[in-house]
Amino acid sequence: MAQIVGERVRPGDAIVDYEDKVFEDIQAGEGEKAYIFMHTVPFEGSVGLVNMLTATRIGRKGFDTSIVMFGPASLMVSASRGYPKVGDEAFPGALGYNKQLQTFMDEGGKIYACRFSAAALYGMREIDMMEGVKPINPLDVLDAQLTARREGALIMQTWTV
Repeated sequence: MAQIVGERVRPGDAIVDYEDKVFEDIQAGEGEKAYIFMHTVPFEGSVGLVNMLTATRIGRKGFDTSIVMFGPASLMVSASRGYPKVGDEAFPGALGYNKQLQTFMDEGGKIYACRFSAAALYGMREIDMMEGVKPINPLDVLDAQLTARREGALIMQTWTV
């Protein structure tokens, strides 16, 4: 039988050096923009939530920040989520996407969602998207990326299948 070495940790113990930060704390310059493109399956991993948290953090650094959701990511903006009724949180975290996206928008972030993937893949109507989300034409997904490139914006892209 293997022998475990060390003492059991207690709440409040540090197990890593959380005060060590390697890179400079960058803040946005005047007019700097950021685009986060997401093509990811909701609730199949942490990618979507991590991207939302990162987008919120980028916005708090002063960047004019936009999230562009396409493919299965469009489902993340569903306003009809909840159980047993819309808006009911069946278990803690069940509405985590909606809450984080609302925080992002409340702080000035913009969200675009592809109406093609919403309708064609999931039967989601534009009216089923969270208030404040701008539905976009599928052709806008590429043009949003080209716009970001032209603007010299920070671009983050996440693809999962």
